[in-house]
Amino acid sequence: AGDYREGFVTKVAKDYFVVQVGSTVARLLFDDMAWAKRRLTGPDTAKDVVVNPNLKQVLKPGDVIEVMVKKLERDLVYVQLEQTPLVEGGLIALDPAKGAIRVMVGGYDFGRSEYNRAVQAHRQPGSAFKPIIYAAALNHGMSPASVILDAPVVYEQELEEKTWKPENYGKKFHGMVSLRDALAHSYNLATVRLLDKVGIRNVIEFAKTVGVTSPLAADLSLGLGSSSVGLMELTSVYAVLLNEGSRLEPFAIVSVEDSAGKVLELAESQALRVISKETAYGITNMMEDVIQKGTGQAAKSIGRPLAGKTGTTNDFINAWFIGGAPNLVAGIYVGFDDRRSLGETESGAHAALPIWINFMKEALKPLPVAFFSIPEGVTFVNVDPATGLLDGEQEGQAGTVDIFIKGSEPTQAPQRRLDPIDFYKLDQIPEGAL
Repeated sequence: AGDYREGFVTKVAKDYFVVQVGSTVARLLFDDMAWAKRRLTGPDTAKDVVVNPNLKQVLKPGDVIEVMVKKLERDLVYVQLEQTPLVEGGLIALDPAKGAIRVMVGGYDFGRSEYNRAVQAHRQPGSAFKPIIYAAALNHGMSPASVILDAPVVYEQELEEKTWKPENYGKKFHGMVSLRDALAHSYNLATVRLLDKVGIRNVIEFAKTVGVTSPLAADLSLGLGSSSVGLMELTSVYAVLLNEGSRLEPFAIVSVEDSAGKVLELAESQALRVISKETAYGITNMMEDVIQKGTGQAAKSIGRPLAGKTGTTNDFINAWFIGGAPNLVAGIYVGFDDRRSLGETESGAHAALPIWINFMKEALKPLPVAFFSIPEGVTFVNVDPATGLLDGEQEGQAGTVDIFIKGSEPTQAPQRRLDPIDFYKLDQIPEGAL
C-alpha cells in the first residue's frame, strides 16, 4: 500500500475493472477513477478538462495503467487509478527569524530529474510579485487604506506602434478600491495603476532592497509579475516582509563537526534591517487579508495567523503560493518544465495553494502558535473605505478600521461619501486622496 504499481486491465464489469497487478487480481471501482480526464493535447484547455461520462470506454482489456492499493476487504483487493505526474514544481520553507532552510524540494522525483527547481528554475511569478509593489507603495507614504482606480486602461508602448491593455481575471473591474482590497483580490488593473503611480524605477529599487536579484523588466508588465524569479529568491523576500523587515541570508548547513564532535564551522546569518517595521507590518497585515477574505481563503483551514499571496501567470503556465507564519515561511510553484499550460482554471489558488496547505498543516504542528508583532509606530484609524480619508459619518454606512504609520493618518473627512463604483466622480475626492 502507498506505492504505485503497474497493472493491466483484464475485464470490464458492470461498475468496476478487473486489473492484474503482478500475481494479484484486483478491482478498480469506477468511483476511484472518476477524476481521470482526457490527456492535455493543446492550447484549448477548456476542451482538455472534459471528462468522458462513460467510464467503461475510458479503459479496455489490455490497457496498462498505474494503480495504488486502496483497501483490502475479505479476499478482495481494491485499487485506485493513479498517474505519475508530468507536472513539476518546487518547495522551499525558511525560518524567517534565523534564515535556516527547513525544507527544500526540487521536483517530483530526483530519480527522474536531478534539476533542482527550488533554486535553479526561474519562472514568472504572476501575482505573487504584487506584495513587493504594494510594500513599495507603503514605503513611499501610501497606506493600506489609500484608494486606487481599478478600471480599464490602455497604455501606449514606447518605440512600438501598438498599445497594451491589461485585464483583470474574469475581465471585471471594481472602480475605486483600497490597496488592501486590491491586493486581497489580486486586481490587475489597480496594481498596474499603482505601479505607474509609485514609479517603475522606485519599485525595482525597492525589490532589490528586499532581496530580488533577478533582472526586472522596466515596464508596467512588471505589475503582473512578468519578470522571472527563483522560488528561493521570492520566498526569501516574503521572509523579509513577514520578519518585521529584517533580512537573513538563507543557509542549509547549520554546522560542520569533526569525528570527535568538535564544531569546526557554525552557520550564522546576521539580520539586516532593509525596510521599516511599520512598512513590513503593513504589507504583512494586507497579506493576512489575502487569506482571510481574498484569493487564499482556503488556508484559513490551518487555523493560525498566516499571511501570503497566490500567483498565476498567463495561460495558466505557472501557479504559485508563498506565505507563512512568523516562525515559518514557505513557497511553492507548480508548472511543466516545457512551460506549457497546466490547464484551464489551474490558478495559484487551485494548483499551488492546496499543496502549501497540506505542507504547512504538518510543518507547523511542532511550532508554537505565533502572531505577527504590531510595531509601536503603527496606529489604527476608522476611515471611509471609498476614499481612505477619515470617516466622518455619524450615521449610515459604517467606516472601516485600517492601519497607518503614526503621523501619516488622515486628518480630514471626504465632503461626501462615495460608493467605490463611483469612480467617475473623481472630482469630488479631496486632493491627495488618490
